[in-house]
Amino acid sequence: MVQHRRARRRSLVPVGAVVTAAGVAVAGGAWLWAWTDDSGSAGSRTAARAPADPRIRCEARGQVSGSGSSAQHNAMKYWIEQYQRACPGVRIAYNPVGSTAGVSQFMRGVTAFGGTDGALKPEDIARTGPVCGGGRAVNLPTVGGPIAVGYNLTEVDDLILDAPTLAKIFDSRITRWNDPAIRALNPAARLPDLDIQSVHRSDGSGTTQNFTAYLSAAAPRQWTHPVSKSWPAEGGNSADGSQSMAGAMTGTHGSIGYVELSYATRGRIPTVRIDTGAAEPVAPNPGTASAGIAGARITGKGRDLALRLDYATRTSGAYPIVLITYEVICDRAALPALKSFLSYVVSEAGQEILPGIHYAPLPEKVATRVRAVVATLP
Repeated sequence: MVQHRRARRRSLVPVGAVVTAAGVAVAGGAWLWAWTDDSGSAGSRTAARAPADPRIRCEARGQVSGSGSSAQHNAMKYWIEQYQRACPGVRIAYNPVGSTAGVSQFMRGVTAFGGTDGALKPEDIARTGPVCGGGRAVNLPTVGGPIAVGYNLTEVDDLILDAPTLAKIFDSRITRWNDPAIRALNPAARLPDLDIQSVHRSDGSGTTQNFTAYLSAAAPRQWTHPVSKSWPAEGGNSADGSQSMAGAMTGTHGSIGYVELSYATRGRIPTVRIDTGAAEPVAPNPGTASAGIAGARITGKGRDLALRLDYATRTSGAYPIVLITYEVICDRAALPALKSFLSYVVSEAGQEILPGIHYAPLPEKVATRVRAVVATLP
């Protein structure tokens, strides 16, 4: 279905959403979500058949609830399945409500951890004393990955764009698919004379924060809006959550949007190759994303491991639109079951499965630091 452009933002109805609420319960004063995923993803089916990983060290029992980033949902689902197969006495629940909502729930003491694609800032960490029993929250990176720019054009099976052109598209200054700027990057493509239906997240999203950070760093003259978890520009279409973003692109001819790669792969959404100024345009995949995050620097202090990414990289083979997802936890009051689960997530066993489900493992220098921090949790 083709949506006609309006001057203001509008929401698109989710198509084929995979997360369904199975119930909400309260245990020990914290919300625990029970949820199902009926996507039938390959990673999920593989996990269901695989025996328990003997490298996972379990707590005897416990209940842990978390919420937040939908970008990490597919990785989190796999980790939870693997961990609970090895540790049947522990129940882990994760609700992919988006980074902003997940951090908010953690800050209110509703959950044991919050998943976010943008690290808590020092001023936010300073406010976590009450919820952390006098301690403080820390950012623990757990998974990386590419943010794919997906599109729906039956006429085009290979599309190249650069940061300035993307900035103008998502700022509603390039509105037709046969615009000269797009034609210049794709001289052999049969670009239609068709309205561009750009799609952005309507909820507070770390994916949006990282995507706008890329536009700001790589196209500062064309993108003058702030880096933000909330979409800062006017115009375009909107959708709530990663799965709805993928559904909106699948269901709308002429659409373009940004979504974590596993959602694009599952939805069979073609993805843009990015012209970074390197010798060849770069496609999003776990390998190119790993190259893109290899230059990340740890900027957090002490146990806090917030990272700074280089979105304007021109390194050959490095995909620039990447994110790191963090689990935000308390440094003094972590539940034993949460420590056990996170130990698995950041271990070699937890990281080595990520490329197979379209994510990028942490750089080893970062993974080593995260493992050391998790090991010192009480």
